[in-house]
Amino acid sequence: MDAGVVHWLRPLWLWALLALPLGWWLAARRTRRGEVWRGVVDAHLLRHLLVVEAAPAHRRGRWLTGAAYVLAILALAGPSWRQVEQPLWQSHAPLVVALDLSTAIDRRDLPPSRLAQARAKLAMLLQQRRGGQVGLVAYAGDAFTVAPLTADANNVAVFLDALSSEVMPVDGQRIDRAIGWSAKLLRQAGFTQGDIVVMGDHATDADVAASTQAATAGFNVSVIGVGVATGAGGGFDEASLRRLASAGNGRYQRITMDDADLRGLGVLAPRGTTGAGDAESGGRHWLDEGYWLLPAVMLLALPLFRRGAVVAILVLALGWPLGAVQAADWWRRPDQVQHAAMETATQRYRQGDFAGAAQGFAQVDSADAHYNRGNALARAGRYQEAIRAYDAALQRAPGMADAEANRRAVEAVMKRKSPPGGKPPAGKGRPEAGDGRPGERGSAGADQGAGDPAVPQEQSRTSPSSQAEGAAPRPKPTQGADAAAQAQADAAQRERMRQAVAQGGQPSEGAKPGQGDRPAQTETAAERERRIANEAWLRRVPDEPGGLLREKFRLEYQRRLRQGGSSR
Repeated sequence: MDAGVVHWLRPLWLWALLALPLGWWLAARRTRRGEVWRGVVDAHLLRHLLVVEAAPAHRRGRWLTGAAYVLAILALAGPSWRQVEQPLWQSHAPLVVALDLSTAIDRRDLPPSRLAQARAKLAMLLQQRRGGQVGLVAYAGDAFTVAPLTADANNVAVFLDALSSEVMPVDGQRIDRAIGWSAKLLRQAGFTQGDIVVMGDHATDADVAASTQAATAGFNVSVIGVGVATGAGGGFDEASLRRLASAGNGRYQRITMDDADLRGLGVLAPRGTTGAGDAESGGRHWLDEGYWLLPAVMLLALPLFRRGAVVAILVLALGWPLGAVQAADWWRRPDQVQHAAMETATQRYRQGDFAGAAQGFAQVDSADAHYNRGNALARAGRYQEAIRAYDAALQRAPGMADAEANRRAVEAVMKRKSPPGGKPPAGKGRPEAGDGRPGERGSAGADQGAGDPAVPQEQSRTSPSSQAEGAAPRPKPTQGADAAAQAQADAAQRERMRQAVAQGGQPSEGAKPGQGDRPAQTETAAERERRIANEAWLRRVPDEPGGLLREKFRLEYQRRLRQGGSSR
């Protein structure tokens, strides 16, 4: 319901209202203490001997105190008069599917093949399962992880077409190892309960024992029989699969063309899931409205403070919104404030806002700040200002090698005749450079070759005081997008070097940033031999999912053999 009578979320607090009459009685008793003297002292003398509070003020204070107390208790009791929708979230039981990828999966008793049917079943499971993490394990003579537990089914589906018996390094049908490895994945993900679904054609006593052990640990083992019970070979033993599921406190279903087997196992709706529903199902909850009473409680309590406190509190309340931002800096040392400004400017620099970065660096008067400001101005094409910024850095730190090198680089760019717009052609006369991001130095980065007239040699510089106790840590170079850009730049550089070698050792234009107008250096014999070896190694790396799985499983299996263990 949306409205109605008041509902108390914490009704036990209402018992505290019984303390109110007791408080009134104690206050009245204290007042009556003065009545004792009226029987032994004359009335005209008594008024000079007793100190009596002003009656109106005294009674007003009692009433204000009582009203504030009652409202506070009512607020604590949680009054509510409406309900709202509230989806209730519970943890979904995770699922690990262990698929048989031995040579038996290639049999064609299930048209067109067992493998095709198993792939289709996995695709149906990933598409129709509602919530919960899913993982995929392949097993033959040993068990291997195809995809770890993930909430994104697409991360598992990407490997479906690559599943085949050819990716397995050793043949066999070790379901026991598949169950043990699946339980290990669940434990490593922090789960104490979960489901394991084995897709196979028969089970041994060792497999049944492993299923029992997994069930004892809290992981139910269900089975999908992949095969046809013809009785004429084929290795399909439905009775052993039923024992396997029974020992694992799970269910057994033979593979079907529709989703009846998945529904029979109960894996499409993970255990423990709860969605939004009606009030009876817990999908609606009472909204706590007690906070509406708090302003009244505070107003009633204000006169109870000391004289002058009310005015001070009101002034503070009115002035707080204006000073909230400035107050944050009151608790930080000057070096921490400067470091925060440097951090903000560095982030703007990395985002390509060089003008904003220059303004941010200008807020700090240090050699490092002026150095970084010069880098930002150079990237923005404001060379004269960049030179002045480098000069300011050198004034504060004479002999700063990075500032001197970048100043010379900017001067060299200014000396060349620039096309309209003030930017010379990309790739010509580029000074020796980093990647154009504060925080990294001397690496060919993503910004090189992008047509910027100058990419000075840059290094993240923070004032020494910013490293003092309590200061924020130094900014670190960004990963992810920068790493991808780095790889792209490296690939482009290797291609330019290959073209240069093919042309007789003359690099293409812009092939080596940092050479300026000097003649490019030719590749030495040792460098050429190393490059060819690297290219040959890169050609051996598989670039499709099947090859990746095959190589991954092979290396993992060899590692296990060296360690003398198995997947369990």
